[in-house]
Amino acid sequence: MDHIRKAPVSDTATFPISASVKRNVIEYRRSARIFTQGDPSRDVLYIQKGGVRLSVVSEAGKEAVIGILGSADFLGEACLSGLPFRMLTATAIIPTTLLAIDKTEMIRALHEERSFSDRFISYMLSRNSRVEEDLIDQLFNSTEKRLARTLLLLARYGKQDEPQKMLPKVSQEVLAEMVGTTRSRVNCFLAKFRKLGFIECKDTIRINNSLLNVLLKD
Repeated sequence: MDHIRKAPVSDTATFPISASVKRNVIEYRRSARIFTQGDPSRDVLYIQKGGVRLSVVSEAGKEAVIGILGSADFLGEACLSGLPFRMLTATAIIPTTLLAIDKTEMIRALHEERSFSDRFISYMLSRNSRVEEDLIDQLFNSTEKRLARTLLLLARYGKQDEPQKMLPKVSQEVLAEMVGTTRSRVNCFLAKFRKLGFIECKDTIRINNSLLNVLLKD
């Protein structure tokens, strides 16, 4: 099985709703498939810790990575709009802990848990803005700026919590798909960022604050 256990509700104390909301805690190993495009869409998932890659496969069989999610992000919420099937494939990129809430229970919580409803609406508005920013990024920014922005987003700059600094293990192939370029160009710009001291690369990538300079230059 992809997940390794379902934890008791007592493990979910950090979730921003009351203990009356029914949910399961599920842990996934690195590279485990959380759900696949076309699977039945029955619940909403909240990332307690870890990282999730979202991808989509075209009718021709070509896969594209469209995003990386981290702790405090939601996924699978399209089921709330009535979509019966998953539109994307979600894969754990590092060991990941998710809270799974059945669609019916999620709808009840949104109606009855005011603080949770407010947070969820705020999250969705913020993510819609992120989608618009992603589109503008793809249309108008250079490959170098798109890569820098992707790295900063993966490090969760702009979140209320402190940035992670150390990124989850993401291959250059995945970065290339997210940025919309080739692996060789990603490798070239990563080498440039490392030489300038914007990042440090060993087994993982460490982001330094100076990487923001790439986005600020003309």
